[in-house]
Amino acid sequence: MTPLSKRSLLMALAAVPAAALIAPAARAEIEVNVNRGDVQPLPIAVPAFGGGQVGADISGVISANLQRSGLFRPLDPATFVERDLNAAVQPRFPAWKQINAQALVNGQVTVVGGRLQVDFRLWDVFAEQQLLGLQFTSSPENWRRVAHKVSDAVYERLTGEKGYFDTRVVFVAEAGGRAKKTKRLAIMDQDGANPSYLTDGSAIIMTPRFSSTSQEITYMELRPEGSKIYLLNLETTRRESIGDFKGMVFAPRFSPDGGKVAFSVERGGNSDIFVMDLKNRATARLTADPSIDTSPSFSPDGSKIVFNSDRSGTPQLYIMGSDGSNPRRITFAQGRYTTPVWSPTGEFIAFTKQVGAEFHIGVMKPDGSDERLLTSSYLDEGPTWAPNGRVLMFSRETSGGDAKLWTVDVTGRILQPMPYPGSGSDPAWSPLLN
Repeated sequence: MTPLSKRSLLMALAAVPAAALIAPAARAEIEVNVNRGDVQPLPIAVPAFGGGQVGADISGVISANLQRSGLFRPLDPATFVERDLNAAVQPRFPAWKQINAQALVNGQVTVVGGRLQVDFRLWDVFAEQQLLGLQFTSSPENWRRVAHKVSDAVYERLTGEKGYFDTRVVFVAEAGGRAKKTKRLAIMDQDGANPSYLTDGSAIIMTPRFSSTSQEITYMELRPEGSKIYLLNLETTRRESIGDFKGMVFAPRFSPDGGKVAFSVERGGNSDIFVMDLKNRATARLTADPSIDTSPSFSPDGSKIVFNSDRSGTPQLYIMGSDGSNPRRITFAQGRYTTPVWSPTGEFIAFTKQVGAEFHIGVMKPDGSDERLLTSSYLDEGPTWAPNGRVLMFSRETSGGDAKLWTVDVTGRILQPMPYPGSGSDPAWSPLLN
């Protein structure tokens, strides 16, 4: 059995309102302003859910998710005064006020008919009100997904934005020395758990990209005889090439509706951008400039494409219609701009920028204004957006070291390495799982 079939996405995870044994949800008096760069993390208590070790494991994942977001500060369980909370009974709020917990998440895990049932509640401690109560059911082996769904529900209730925890990341897992480095396609949960390989290492894998509508990815495979672009369905494990092209093909990316793939084709030192309709395999050429045009990324509505071109002499960012019409340059500052990617909300374009010997991950508005550099290091590159457009993942390499995966939020304040311990590059974030 393959790692994918062991962890099939066909998991029944239902969310229903928790039993109304206590006060109904009320408007929060606490909220997290995600747009402030100086936001102080909200103190939140996440005691172990009732139900034994699995309850403790679920609350541990929730706590870690919220902490990594940078918007919450889970309190040390050693400071908890009230123990053995019952999810059906209102907590003793003075005990939580005593340790300055502004929010509290408690829950209960039971097994009913072989199914895992998780009831949880979110409380505003100082208002002494319930903000949220839900119940999730799943197969017992999918307890981590339940924890991610609870994390998403808490995040959304307190910030007003969708969460991004019940997601996965595909990336290029790297191993071996520089002379004999293998680059395999890999996948993991967004918190670095459950990593597995999708290719065997016999070819070099580059630029994997998720479809925003399904559990499908596209990527480039490089062998001595040339390159190909593949589609891989993660649910069925079916893999297919999008076709044979004269020249080297690379940098594929799906359209927002998942029906097309844009990519580059290099011939004789010149590369242009093409787009293929996946239904009828019709291919259209979008650029015909005598330069390097690459890294196409669609706007969320599918009407435009941002891409990287050196037609002005150095790599800069351009925007054109999705049919190739009206290309215009949007970057004019010092530096080399590459790997642009439109945010899922349409608010920003993320990019890699090199200025001298320093590399940066940055964001700007689609017209090129309000450029902000979020990171700086020896080599930062290849940003990808979380599905809520709040967090970016990228690869960071130190001088003489291996590439590692990092995340940064759009304020640039919350910068941290991923829990995944291995070497990796070219990450791509999935949409929220169903």
